[in-house]
Amino acid sequence: MWNFMEYISGMKGFGGLFDVTEEPMALAFQNAIERINNERAIARQSQLRNMTFMIPLHDSFAASRKLCEMTKTGIAAVFGPNSRTSATHVQNMCDGLGIPHVETRWDHRSSREELSVNLHPHPEVLGKAFRDILEILDWHKFTILYSDNEGLYRLQEILKVKPPQNKELKLTIRQLVLDGDNRPLLKALKKSGETHIVLDCHVDKIYEIMKQAKEVGMLTEYHNYFFTNLDFHAVDLRDLFRDSGANITGVSIVDIESKFGEYLSAGGGSWTLGMERTSPSSPGYFTGVVHPVDYMFHQTATPLQLARMETARISPKAVMTSIALIHDAVSLFGAALIKLDDELLDGVIVKQMQCHQGATWNEGRNLIWIMKMLTIEGLSGTVRLDAQGYRRDFNLDILEVGKKGLEKVGRWEKGRGANYTRLWTDREAAIRQELKDKNLIITMIENAPYVMYKKNKDEFTGNDQFEGFCIDLIKGIAEKLHFNYTFRPVKDSSYGSRDKITGEWNGMIRELLDREADLAAADLTISHEREEAVDFTMPFMNLGIGILYKKPAKKPPNLFSFLSPLSLDVWIYMATAYMGVSILIFALARFTPHEWVSSHPCKPDPDELENSLTLSNSLWHVWASLMQQGCDIAPKAVSTRMVAGMWWFFTLIMISSYTANLAAYLTVERMEAVISGPEELSKQTKIKYGSLGTGSTKVFFRDSKIETYQRMWSVMESTRPTVFTKTNQEGVDRVRSGGYAYIMESTTLEYMMEKYCDLIQVGGLLDSKGYGLALPPGSPYTSAVSSAILKLQEDGEFFNLKSKWWKERNEGAGKCHTETAKVRSSSSANELSLANVGGVFVVLMGGVGIAILLAFCEFFWKSRKLAIEENASLCQEMGRELGFALKCRGSTKPVPSHIKAGLSAASLNESGTGPGSRSRGTTVGASLRSDPRFKQRVSSPTSDSPKTGPTHITAVSIKK
Repeated sequence: MWNFMEYISGMKGFGGLFDVTEEPMALAFQNAIERINNERAIARQSQLRNMTFMIPLHDSFAASRKLCEMTKTGIAAVFGPNSRTSATHVQNMCDGLGIPHVETRWDHRSSREELSVNLHPHPEVLGKAFRDILEILDWHKFTILYSDNEGLYRLQEILKVKPPQNKELKLTIRQLVLDGDNRPLLKALKKSGETHIVLDCHVDKIYEIMKQAKEVGMLTEYHNYFFTNLDFHAVDLRDLFRDSGANITGVSIVDIESKFGEYLSAGGGSWTLGMERTSPSSPGYFTGVVHPVDYMFHQTATPLQLARMETARISPKAVMTSIALIHDAVSLFGAALIKLDDELLDGVIVKQMQCHQGATWNEGRNLIWIMKMLTIEGLSGTVRLDAQGYRRDFNLDILEVGKKGLEKVGRWEKGRGANYTRLWTDREAAIRQELKDKNLIITMIENAPYVMYKKNKDEFTGNDQFEGFCIDLIKGIAEKLHFNYTFRPVKDSSYGSRDKITGEWNGMIRELLDREADLAAADLTISHEREEAVDFTMPFMNLGIGILYKKPAKKPPNLFSFLSPLSLDVWIYMATAYMGVSILIFALARFTPHEWVSSHPCKPDPDELENSLTLSNSLWHVWASLMQQGCDIAPKAVSTRMVAGMWWFFTLIMISSYTANLAAYLTVERMEAVISGPEELSKQTKIKYGSLGTGSTKVFFRDSKIETYQRMWSVMESTRPTVFTKTNQEGVDRVRSGGYAYIMESTTLEYMMEKYCDLIQVGGLLDSKGYGLALPPGSPYTSAVSSAILKLQEDGEFFNLKSKWWKERNEGAGKCHTETAKVRSSSSANELSLANVGGVFVVLMGGVGIAILLAFCEFFWKSRKLAIEENASLCQEMGRELGFALKCRGSTKPVPSHIKAGLSAASLNESGTGPGSRSRGTTVGASLRSDPRFKQRVSSPTSDSPKTGPTHITAVSIKK
């Protein structure tokens, strides 16, 4: 007869303690034991014996009582429970009895008991995996929603996420309402513009929370969710995703693509999805563990249990993480038990013990040591424990929800981090498929030439009312991505700027944040502040900030413009050089003996020598050389000729330079002086300057750290009335009115200069940036639109569009170029007007006037002298001289009577017959020398002719 006690003594007991809510785990525990028994009988025909007990949740007393019942019959290990309170108590008891304690629950403790191991992924490593995945997803601004305090432990590593370069980590943590309505919380997140959410909650709550998110509009294609629950794969979210297109990502330690199928095949068909018995003779042993209809120890589930499974949308084909872990725990311990049993001569003998007797089982520590040494492949991947009994080495699959259900898109491995295995082309193709035939709302703002109303807009409706660069750009992108679109002008006519006080955005940025629009198409500058709020495509146009100013009027010609080729300093230096060289020639001529020559060349042995380079003659000689004219007076000595030669070389260069510059100054039209750039603009107060009231240009000056721009911002902000404009056209009109400089983007500036010929750009660009299309934060279409823009650039479409809207369709296109060409073609042959050379005439008339004045002074002085010498009145003498001069006939003039007497006396003196001949001759000679009407040769002891000799006068004639 079969002896039951002998049968029991030959079996190794596996004790399982499970909470009343963990019936699937209990069933999986039993099935794993059965599977091991079927695969290989333990030596000496021993079998694994299943001892499963269900205990109330958090009831440590019930757990200890059931443990003591199991030790009476002998057990090799205890599995469970998952309740933290009960598990801690059971672990302490097992440590005292020497029985291995195997857990599969989440445990954040940093140390364990000696006889305890845990197959659940270690919380710290699991948190690092979450962090790595968020980093590869490029999340830098997100909100964490957690359900309980344990969630904070799980998410500690996420708080250490490293944001992308030049990005700032912005993280918000909010707690969910357990078993309640989370719609108010989700509405608040929607209002704040949050689009990236990390959700940590029980698997039973995932579907309900996502359903509430959809109800409040938080489940759109612009929202991204990341689930930390390892049972994420078990929840069926396809019905929510189908109408929303949200980006939902999660992880799983169970390979949804292969592990479950391999496990079914390995079981030889005994593992089925139903609650079928393994054999009629083995009551209590069931195989199915995950079917929603029968997952307890009875073939039929209660209506309450069915309703809970249905509400949670738990898939009937999903292998829950807890099921996989308990299966792998039994498999690992079973492998260790088999190994130790084979190594011992008598095999592993399980000891029957009483809890209160203090006995211990010696083989427990050996089994724990072997478990830490073994590595197996299970439903949860590779199972390997460290020296502390933790599972730190594991892999995770990265999953995303698609229209066809869950898709494996990547993998996380310890030491390697997260890696997406899905090709970028596959993702791009999915986005393009999603975009196909979708209607996008495009917000825009009127600003030529980017977006404009047609002149006959009343004849059209809808999109046909608009034209411009951005309109054609959207058409080109839509043709490549096959989507429809509707243009809608922005409500507040603003590009979008953030209020420094409230932090709220306006304009097109606000509409994107509120999801009122799917895309913003305009000359919207990509800035750091805007990029933190919304997503931008790659730039479709590069530009900078420039200063628009009214072209200065033509400068009227200066009367003395002939002086302009040389600066005032040069003129002063030339005058100084002229005087210096003249005096130097005079001094050298006095010094050198070669400048003293005979006054009568025919006399080989003259009585006196003459020097022609007097001070007045030196001045005249140097002046004649400067004016490029000849002169009868020339130096004779080498020294004076050297000075004269250097002066001629100097005048050659100066006159040539002057002549070359004079041609340019007289023929080229001069403009009035204007500001040269921002530095000069900031230092003056006459010209006002400003920018668009809402836009990146204003923000550029407001946030600039450069002193010049800070000074300009202070002036612009404090000027009243305001210098900021509502539109670019308003700023252009103010510039054309005069006294105002408008700071704007260079591309629009170029357009305005093409349209209005009286505008110019002052200085260079103040910065460098680009225009881009903006999309709501987290938009999945950003990369697809950027790819389309890149394709258009490669095809040369942007060059064609700019030529079309800046030149061909511009109202003033070509006009300014035509005027400039006319000016340039005629500039080389400009005729000089009186205004250009009037100064020369003024100098001529001034010289003539001075000459007349000097002649009159000479005439008056000589007439007065003659009147005194001839005892006549001044008027009579002047009348006689004036009458003779006005006859305009003849070139001779009678000698005055007193001069004739002087000539007779001079002849007597020369012969030496007249008394007092020397004194009288000297007096007469002096008189003759002072009379310019005589051609004379006089040598007397004067300052100009120090070489003395007999005084003589030869009077030939008096010429007029």
